[in-house]
Amino acid sequence: MFSFFKKKPPAETPVAPAPTPPVAPPAAPAPVAEPAPARSVFSPSSWFGGKPAAEEPAPAPVQAPAAIPAPAPVASPAPSPTPTPAPVPAPTPVAAPAPVPVPAPVPPPAPVPAPKPAVVEAAAAPERKGWFDKLKTGLRKTGTGIQAVFVNAQIDDALYEELESALLMADTGVKATEYLLDDLKVRVKRQMATDASQVKVLLAEAIADLLRPLEKPLVIGQFTPTVIMVAGVNGAGKTTSIGKLTKHLATEGASVLLAAADTFRAAAREQLLVWADRNTVEIVSNEGGDPSAVSFDAVNAGKARGKDVVLVDTAGRLPTQLHLMDELKKIKRVVTKADATAPHEVLLVIDGNTGQNALAQVKAFDETLGLTGLIVTKLDGTAKGGVLCAIARERPIPVYFIGVGEKLEDLETFNAREFAQALLG
Repeated sequence: MFSFFKKKPPAETPVAPAPTPPVAPPAAPAPVAEPAPARSVFSPSSWFGGKPAAEEPAPAPVQAPAAIPAPAPVASPAPSPTPTPAPVPAPTPVAAPAPVPVPAPVPPPAPVPAPKPAVVEAAAAPERKGWFDKLKTGLRKTGTGIQAVFVNAQIDDALYEELESALLMADTGVKATEYLLDDLKVRVKRQMATDASQVKVLLAEAIADLLRPLEKPLVIGQFTPTVIMVAGVNGAGKTTSIGKLTKHLATEGASVLLAAADTFRAAAREQLLVWADRNTVEIVSNEGGDPSAVSFDAVNAGKARGKDVVLVDTAGRLPTQLHLMDELKKIKRVVTKADATAPHEVLLVIDGNTGQNALAQVKAFDETLGLTGLIVTKLDGTAKGGVLCAIARERPIPVYFIGVGEKLEDLETFNAREFAQALLG
């Protein structure tokens, strides 16, 4: 094979003869040519990036006879170009298996809320305005004596002395009167009042604050039925107040059952029947029967008929009639046998005209029955409306209702500020 490029060989260099074995006759030394370097031979295809051809060794040098020929240098093969590794394809992402849907837990059924107790509330604003005018008219006899103290008066000891007498005449009581005067003096000093009319306003605020603990609504519906036992002395207006209270409850949407447990008084049953007809409610009665038995039957009937309220009308009696007071205890015990939680309310009806005697009634009936509320009637009679202050100071039992007349609408819920403003005009 021929090389594409040739070089001129260099000048011959004489080589010293080496001892040789006796073989051939010595010959004349021949010129030794310098070995040409080995070259890589590429085929034409290698110009275009083809595979390189095999390397051709250079021809061995011509040696003189009797000389050991030098070994021809073996050219190392040309390095083959390192092939570029083919790109490894990225692994195809394997989709994660779809999660098996877990069924959502079935929520427990929502508890059915218990029925919200109904509250016997005050009348609407326009009706309340009319009621306030009636109350103001009813308390005029009581308030006139107190209001007269402030006419053309100076703020001095004489004013407080006259005011003390007026409060006592209104049956406010000694303890309540002393409390109100002490409170009033503190208010006058704090407000730096300089006019009697200002003192009058401060007195109304003091009375309102004293009476506020008595201000509490009657709640119906916490128990079914709500058993209300009503007591009172003879002539206090107990049965009439029951009829008015029935009207209030019916207006609030409560179903009422009356129990005529006043079985011995003449015409008591007939009177309660009239109120039942007016209010279109049912009644349980047994003329001449045992009051406790009637009360027991009424509570069971109220439970069986799904009534909201059972009103038990008991016979009137004086707190000094001990055997009759014991009968009230018996009625309460029997009612408890019919319903372990009853009676839920024990109300006392007192006549506002009785003055300080009303306070004595409250104490006696409370000790016997454990009163939960009061109904104060006939505040339009005489100048005795201040008894509420005495009750608030000495036996603060809530006053649910007050009455100033005989009509159904003449009984209304008690409001301390309203009462104080009506009392002092």
